[in-house]
Amino acid sequence: MSTITTFTGKAFDPVNPEAELIDIVDIAHALSMLCRANGHVRQFYTVGQHSIACCLEAKARKYSKRVQLACLLHDASEAYLSDITRPIKPMLKEYLALEDKLQTVIWNVFLGEPLTEEEIKQVFEIDDDMLSYEFLKLMPKNLSDRHENLVNKPTLEVESPSDVEQKLIALAKELR
Repeated sequence: MSTITTFTGKAFDPVNPEAELIDIVDIAHALSMLCRANGHVRQFYTVGQHSIACCLEAKARKYSKRVQLACLLHDASEAYLSDITRPIKPMLKEYLALEDKLQTVIWNVFLGEPLTEEEIKQVFEIDDDMLSYEFLKLMPKNLSDRHENLVNKPTLEVESPSDVEQKLIALAKELR
């Protein structure tokens, strides 16, 4: 058995995830503590803040509440696995399979049914647009011009992890 102990004290196996153990409090807490880009940013900016920004961008684009919630939770598997930077992920085939399996379970718990291809496209377009914006503002490096697609540009300011955690939980409850 390969369990981790979550913030709420659950013995959770990220390799064989049990849907009933998926907890928004665990997800929100962990994502509020994980720094984007493995900390290679000008200031502390978390995966939780990124997730909230993606959710608010989906709302600004008038996407469905399902897509907004999917955006909020698109990196939720990282709460149980880890945040691995994009250039490294393709080299970790087993990790990608585990991440996909876990992310699917998480989305099924919160969304009830799988995302359509169009919904998945919307989620990951926002993720890419936000990544471009974060690179420009937090690195700085102009990764691409995708940030120009954003309707809602977050401030990317340092926020306390507890505030980020509470915002993420509140948004998840509102969108369910």
